[in-house]
Order: sequence, then structure tokens, then C-alpha cells
Amino acid sequence: MRHRPAHAALIASLLAATVAPWAQAADNEPVIQPQVQRRELKLPRIPSNDFEAGLFVGTYATQNFGSSAVAGVRLGYHLTEDFFAEATIAGTQVSDESFRQILPGGVFPTAKETLSYANLSAGWNVLPGEVFFGRHVAKASSVYLIGGIGTTRFAQQRRQTINVGLGLRLFLRDWAAIQVDMRDHVFSLDLLGKRQTTQNLELTTGVTFFF
Repeated sequence: MRHRPAHAALIASLLAATVAPWAQAADNEPVIQPQVQRRELKLPRIPSNDFEAGLFVGTYATQNFGSSAVAGVRLGYHLTEDFFAEATIAGTQVSDESFRQILPGGVFPTAKETLSYANLSAGWNVLPGEVFFGRHVAKASSVYLIGGIGTTRFAQQRRQTINVGLGLRLFLRDWAAIQVDMRDHVFSLDLLGKRQTTQNLELTTGVTFFF
């Protein structure tokens, strides 16, 4: 019993001598120095594709004057994934041939009159989804509602116009899409002896590019 304190003191001194170098190394710096060089990274510039521009062709049914080919351009900006704004400019040639068979001289000064319009509209992507071509190919798509105001120039008259409609946008790539659009252009005319509100349906298809 008399020798136990001496043995305890000896063991404590040995442990202190063993642990002290390791504790000192831990306080100063790590034992292993990593040799890693920092690399300079360049972040990729991913396009936002918020803007769109495209061309379209189709048919324009002018009330009382039949249908004719129409062509135009569109420029749009996507505010969010659901909402976008669009400006369109288009034109067509309208004939009064059916009236010339009844009325001498027809309705227009010439056999054909140019109808042109410019609209500013707002759209809402209501049904985003996919269109499948077979089992292994799928393309992103979106059904949208659209409406806006603008102006129509026809037969030496310029009329305020309201347009409403719907369309389908089918993405071929992230930067290109096919667009099918159906709209009703509503404006008043005074060509047949009284002013009346006309409904002018338009069906077009075209290609759109995003940037």
C-alpha cells in the first residue's frame, strides 16, 4: 500500500511526456499539409430566352368580304413562365369581287384594298405540357390565351381594334418553336351605308425564335 502513490506518479509523468508533443503539434498546425492549387472557374453564360421574334402566315376572314392570305411578324417578351407580352404587325389584301357582281363599281375604289393592323397584347400560358411523337420523342408545349388592343387600317379608315384568341406553342428546341394562333379582331366599319361592329377571324401558323 505504501508504493502505490509512487507508481501512480510515474505513470502520470510518462503519459504527460507522450501526449505533450501531439498536443503542441495540434495547437500549432495540422500534421498533414494539403497541396491543392485553387483553380480559376469561369461561370457559363446561360441565355435567359426571355425575348421572342417570329414570322407567321395564315388566313384572315374579313366580315362581308371573305377570306384572304395574311402574313406578319411578332415580337414578344416573357415576363414570367406564365405571362408574356406580344406586339404584332400584319397585312392582307381584301377583295370586293362579290359586291362588284351586284353593285356597279363595287365598294372599294379598286378591286382590292390593303388591310393592315398593329396590336399589343398580353398572353397567359394556361396549359403547359408535352406533345408526344411516338413512344420516345416528347416536345414541350403550351396552350395560351391572349388578348389586347391595337389599330386596323382598311379602306381609308383607321379603327381601334380589340383582339382575343388562343394558341398553341410547340417547342422544337429551347430556342425555337412552332406557333399556331387563332384570334378574333373586333372593330367597327362604315362601308355598307351604316357603321357596324365586325368580327374578323384569323388563323395563322409560324415559327418563333427565342433569345
